[in-house]
Amino acid sequence: MKQKELDQLTPEELGKLFPIILSEPNEKWSIIYKNEKHVIEKIIGINNIVRIEHIGSTAIPNLISKPTIDILVEVPEKTNSQQLIDKLTNNNYYYIPKPENPPPHMMFVKGYTKSGFKGQAYHIHVRYPGDWDELYFRDYLSDNPDVALEYANLKQELAMKYRHDREGYTNTKAKFVERVVEIARKK
Repeated sequence: MKQKELDQLTPEELGKLFPIILSEPNEKWSIIYKNEKHVIEKIIGINNIVRIEHIGSTAIPNLISKPTIDILVEVPEKTNSQQLIDKLTNNNYYYIPKPENPPPHMMFVKGYTKSGFKGQAYHIHVRYPGDWDELYFRDYLSDNPDVALEYANLKQELAMKYRHDREGYTNTKAKFVERVVEIARKK
């Protein structure tokens, strides 16, 4: 029987193949991010990038995290989407259309295979320039270790409950994230 491509897997199949696994904080995450940032800049071309930021839990000091490096890549609105997709997919990134995400509705992942994780996992969130909640969340938790600890505890609880349900894990964290972003934006 032929193995399904990643984009053909159901959420349940994805959850079994890529369970929620949390890792202790790793001081090398920022170095891994910087190295991948340079790779992305070389692939896309620095003139085609407005901003690149390390986001997600691995960007927050001393926070337990899924060991996935999340990277926000802002590109100009005039970007040729197909060229961007071609450049990244030709360099081992897997393209995932995300119609529910902000324009240009793109995400790329690396480190995911049809048989599970392989090497370092990355999520590249491609967007047009904007005022993104992820940056407020990252900065607020970085500046407020007590809130980061509260988030870590929530993540550990949810990782046990939703080990094979990636959407459930993410969706259940959403209220906490929204509350923190609201506070951060007011400051």
